[in-house]
Amino acid sequence: WVCGYRQVDNFEIEGMKFRAFLNHPAGPKTVHFWAPLCKWGLVLAGLKEVKRPPHLISTSQSIALTTTGFIWARYCYVIIPRNYFLMSVNFFVGIVGGYQLVRKFRDDEKGRTPLPSSHGQSDQMPTLCKKKKK
Repeated sequence: WVCGYRQVDNFEIEGMKFRAFLNHPAGPKTVHFWAPLCKWGLVLAGLKEVKRPPHLISTSQSIALTTTGFIWARYCYVIIPRNYFLMSVNFFVGIVGGYQLVRKFRDDEKGRTPLPSSHGQSDQMPTLCKKKKK
């Protein structure tokens, strides 16, 4: 007893916090914890794609990541119990997809499309590999 209050060991308090974390409805004993943890792989893959040249970015894939990221982030805020971990990963999936879209659109505005136009200028398809001469 210290000044009328019982002195509580720090390990006991931390143990109670850890127990509360384990038994939370969105804690590590549920899929609501592990699914977002695995989904961070999408964010990491998107961040790795930042080094990729913009003309190689898939517009449809970036649109899909952006829209699903923000839609599911909103859904995670509305459901009970609120899963802030899932909401954060979906938000960042949307951010990464949106960033890739911006990069793609800026590159398209500059007109740097490496593939030739198929509007009759050339009937030959570009060769990707050089043939070896005998």
